[in-house]
Amino acid sequence: MTRPPHAVESEWTQLAGAPKAREVFDPAQVADLPGPARRWLRHAIAPGTPLSPSVELTMRGTIRLGAWHSFTATQVLAPACGYIWAARTRMFGLPVSGYDRLSSGTAMMRWRLLGVLPVMSADGPDIARSAAGRLASEIVLAPTAYRTAVWTAGDRRDTAVGVWHVGGDEQRVELDIGPMGEVRGVLIQRWGEPPGAPYGCYRFGVTVEAERTFGGITVPSMMRAGWWWGTDREDAGEFFRAEITSFTPARREVGDRS
Repeated sequence: MTRPPHAVESEWTQLAGAPKAREVFDPAQVADLPGPARRWLRHAIAPGTPLSPSVELTMRGTIRLGAWHSFTATQVLAPACGYIWAARTRMFGLPVSGYDRLSSGTAMMRWRLLGVLPVMSADGPDIARSAAGRLASEIVLAPTAYRTAVWTAGDRRDTAVGVWHVGGDEQRVELDIGPMGEVRGVLIQRWGEPPGAPYGCYRFGVTVEAERTFGGITVPSMMRAGWWWGTDREDAGEFFRAEITSFTPARREVGDRS
């Protein structure tokens, strides 16, 4: 994994070292969940895989910042606690780097040109509410942490709904699950500020285009995401396209009491 930015190194370590996995996955553990959720988890987690509460991953892709720009990124994700997404891109031929994070009950975005000149700096309640929605929607990248949500059947066929309470708000995520248990898409009413719109709750979604298995855990590996998903404004709202290039669960082993 790429080394995290020095400014968030301690937060990264805390998220990556979330409470250790003391159980391994048994398909019987999800027998009482709604059909689509059960199908997803039995597909996503091989029997005997540690139920790690956090994962680390790398990705590459393109992000829309006015125009589309290529990026590479590394991320730590702990659905019960938060995430840090650290990335590098280029604007006007110059390197831009920084991070988005939700950890220790606060959220922040910090991006700099040439590692020195501020490009974006944001925090506060709106950033935190938006980050909480992102955290919930990324459960598909950490299926071993499925117990952080309460799962029910969705209103539409082949959908499962996960509900979290983060920072005093309820986050309700709908997963569209295929016949083999593959994740086809994610939908959430997420707090944010889409292009040309004020802060508010808007339809946010992810379309999964491929999946990949890493050490007994199968996750979406190619995806597109954005605002107004599934509406006639989807093209205008799309801002993120990515491919997962590496993935590892939390470092601690089952039963490690250190």
